[in-house]
Amino acid sequence: MAGRAAEPEVIWARAERAGRGPKPAYSRRDIADAAVRIADADGVDAVSMRRVAAELGCGTMSLYNYVPRKEDLYELMVDAVSGEYELSGEPSGDWRADMTAIAHQSRALMYRHPWLPRVMTTAYGFSPNALRYLEWCLGCLVPLDVPAGLKMQLIAMVNGTVMATVANEQAIAERARGLPWSEEEEQAVRGAYLRGQVASGRYPHLAGLLAEAPAVPADPDEMFAMTIVRLLDSFDPGDGRGVLTGA
Repeated sequence: MAGRAAEPEVIWARAERAGRGPKPAYSRRDIADAAVRIADADGVDAVSMRRVAAELGCGTMSLYNYVPRKEDLYELMVDAVSGEYELSGEPSGDWRADMTAIAHQSRALMYRHPWLPRVMTTAYGFSPNALRYLEWCLGCLVPLDVPAGLKMQLIAMVNGTVMATVANEQAIAERARGLPWSEEEEQAVRGAYLRGQVASGRYPHLAGLLAEAPAVPADPDEMFAMTIVRLLDSFDPGDGRGVLTGA
């Protein structure tokens, strides 16, 4: 019969060192920084207790005294890079501008650390730097006159949109690196195929949409900016068109 599973534990509630005994050789930040260096250089799949221990010059088993599980290691990594957000100033009072700026910060952060979308989860939302980020965002949203629950939804949706966008951009870039032709050549061929399909008459709704819809920005930065604007529009009750109308 299998033994009883370990009880859930929050790494941040665990004492970093015992009250007595010698000072630990490493801090959690030392371990997180070593793991981040490995992930930045070789990808998150290269991160292991053995590899981190080698980076620090210690025994693998000794790391478990600091970090009980690999999931805890990921949480330390996410918190470490989340400390890179520039949140030193006070919110401007323009919630849309502030949330747009934080969205762009998040996208830049995920490009500096391409592994981040793979390991980030809402379960890591209560680490010190995550709480710092959340508190700052809620401060930005003080001028937005909506219920608190909708503010949390807005923050979550901005985060989710950034993660999905970056993951898609990374996938496209990775695929393009393996092709013997340019991205422009690829898109030209696919565009010609799509036009042929639409011209067949089998897709009248799609044909109507393509005939009327404005051109979608091809530049990823422009597309990301437009996406964030549309998302914030849906939460803005100012013009009566947001999702809050009639709430």
